[in-house]
Order: sequence, then structure tokens, then C-alpha cells
Amino acid sequence: MTMPLEIITIPCLSDNYAFLLHAPGSGLTALVDAPEAAPIEAELNKRGWGLDFVFLTHHHWDHIDALEELQRTFKPTVVGAQADVHRLPPLDLAVKEGTVFSLSREDVHVIEVPGHTVGHIAFYLPESKALFTADSLMALGCGRLFEGTAAQMWNSLNKLAALPADTMVYSGHEYTQSNGAFALTIEPDNSALQARVREIAKTRAAGESTVPSLLSLELDTNPFLRAGLDELKRTMGMEHIDSELVFKEIRERKDQF
Repeated sequence: MTMPLEIITIPCLSDNYAFLLHAPGSGLTALVDAPEAAPIEAELNKRGWGLDFVFLTHHHWDHIDALEELQRTFKPTVVGAQADVHRLPPLDLAVKEGTVFSLSREDVHVIEVPGHTVGHIAFYLPESKALFTADSLMALGCGRLFEGTAAQMWNSLNKLAALPADTMVYSGHEYTQSNGAFALTIEPDNSALQARVREIAKTRAAGESTVPSLLSLELDTNPFLRAGLDELKRTMGMEHIDSELVFKEIRERKDQF
């Protein structure tokens, strides 16, 4: 019987998150993204953990900049997207859609989620019911389309939305409060969204993180996941419009919000 992973959320920089995944049975520890070395090293030292793996979701500086410093201390195995080997730090394991590798005895599934960048990947651990999405699916939002197209991001979000609803979504930034304010402009009468926005305000007032979030909650409240629903299309006055185009309209509105 495999012991469940211990997952630690680490605030970094001004609004980033990194995540430690620790397997109590083997003592192995992985890090998802490397925004800032000091808080990550402090958490590892506090817990007496080493660092065996680093999983990189995409090439943006605020997800990789601390890697070199961490490598000097810990010598971890670095995992990242095969599609982005030309602009990621040197990888020990280059992965793509469908790649499955192991952390201790638990399978880690790689899902390609282009949109925010064309080489963005997510890491899904079904046994731990954990999904690490960085800047693809975010709490009440999705990443800005810096490189990819609306069609790519819509397809990526639909892949993630099809995972079990009790999956916890570990996204890369503390944008939830502003995302909630925008979401209310799309679905002002969504009672689940109204309740979530109220809860987020309390959470942030207490200085606490809103990440991770349940996928079921995202399905009920995140307008970017809900662009295919008739109720949202009616609210937007876009009945009978293709869902991908509705998503594109929501993303464009968010860019101007």
C-alpha cells in the first residue's frame, strides 16, 4: 500500500506558487516549478527533505529562474517538455503528451496544455488526485494567450475538465480574487460563483492561499471552463455560437478587464 504524497504549497515572488511533493515511504521529494530559491530551500530545510526532482511546466522566467541555484545544492533530476527543450534549462527527462513516469511508486502523467505557451505541460497524479496546471487552468481563470491560440487553450481546458471532479488543481499564481471579480461580469447570477467570491475575500483577508482548488468548484464557477454551457451562452447573449468562439470572447474580455 503506497502512502499518500504530502503536498506543500509555497508562495514565491509576489504572487507565484511552487509545490513540493514528498513521498513519506521512500523519502523522495519533487518540486513543481522553481520561481524563487529562498522560500523553497527554507521549506525543504524546515522539513529535513532533500530535492530529488524538479518538474517544469513551461519556460517563463517566473517558473524556472531558481532552478540553477537549487541545482547547486540538491542536484535534482529535471523534467520538462520535449517540445520546449530549446528554451528550457537542460533537461534530464524530456516528456510529452502521454508520458508516464514515477515519483516513488506513484505514476505521474504528462498532459500537453498549449495556449499560454505552445509548450506548456501539466502533471497529473491520479492516485493523489492532484493536477499541477501552472498557467493553463488557474483558480477561476486561465492563462493569457501569449503564444498559443484560443482554439489550443479551449482544447487544453477541455482535456483538464474531463479529469475526475474530485481532483485538486494546483495552479501557478494567486490571481483568484481578481479572477473572481471578472467572472462575476460574465455570470453575475451564478450563486456558486457569488458564494465562492465571498469565501475568497475572507481567505485573502486572513492572508491565506486560495490555491489549490477542487476541479468540481472550477467546473461550477470558472467561466473559461463553462464557455460551452447553454446557461453561460444565454447570459452572454451568444446562444447558438460555437463554444470555442465563446471562450475566445471571454478571454478577450479578460485581457481588457
